[in-house]
Amino acid sequence: MDRTMCIDRLPHGDIARSPRSYIEPSGKGVNVAVALHANAIDVVTILPAGGFTGMQITGMLSDLGVPHIAVPIAQEIRSNVSLVEPDATVTKINEVGPSLDDAEAASLITAALGHVGADDWLVLCGTLPDGAVERLYIDMVEGAQGRNAQVAVDTSGEALRSVLPCGPDLVKPNADELAELTGRALATLGDVVDAAGELRRRGARAVLASLGSDGAILLDDSGCYFGQARVDRVVSAVGAGDALLAGFLAGGAKGPRALRDGLAWAAAAVQHEGTLYRGRAPRIEVDISDDLDRNRPLKEPCTAAGQPAESLV
Repeated sequence: MDRTMCIDRLPHGDIARSPRSYIEPSGKGVNVAVALHANAIDVVTILPAGGFTGMQITGMLSDLGVPHIAVPIAQEIRSNVSLVEPDATVTKINEVGPSLDDAEAASLITAALGHVGADDWLVLCGTLPDGAVERLYIDMVEGAQGRNAQVAVDTSGEALRSVLPCGPDLVKPNADELAELTGRALATLGDVVDAAGELRRRGARAVLASLGSDGAILLDDSGCYFGQARVDRVVSAVGAGDALLAGFLAGGAKGPRALRDGLAWAAAAVQHEGTLYRGRAPRIEVDISDDLDRNRPLKEPCTAAGQPAESLV
């Protein structure tokens, strides 16, 4: 559950008042599903749901008309708070998520694979919870491939590293996650392309790297593409990466057209308060190139540890 609170400023050790706030069902997979559903694309979201927060999430998904399967778990689903200032600075407070036991993890896998058929996309999103779930994404990828479905994975760290050899059709790291996974400092577009190429050599069939205000890079069998969307005013970047992935899938999940659609959805998302992007596919000016300047510096470079590095600017 995401609570977004708009504040004038973030004082330390004092009271901040919020004239506007929003409570939304969230989690990366929920965000992707809501965006696709808003654009009349058939989708079902499958999520673990426990405690009062789990009841809230499923109730809100029902209110939105989003098809969903809630897998019961014993522990409470986490809640996150985003504090958004007028200049679009976001301070996030994320709770630690629940643990899953063997039976709960198995139920989640069964529910997901039970709704996947040939030519479907299975989209696996988010950080894996604690507990007996080390193979959760691996088992889902292998199960989907056995059903001739395609798989997109949006996660990080060990969960992403372990699933690469399974050959997911698409992975969508952001710059920090890409730097952390490859151990590469990312200071230029060329660095991003090289790191994305390493993920393909490890098994990913396509890499969609989201770079925040620097745009996005797609590396797949059709080529290498760099794109940027023109945004007049950023309100909140929370959930923009999920909108990027949703738009990319809606655009065909391959090549420059899909990248263009993904960036347009992301650009629309950052101009709205809250986490969810529930708009129709927008008409936003997007620049796409297959002849990128490898030496072009990133506005927000990352060290190999995935942290911003001012020394690289």
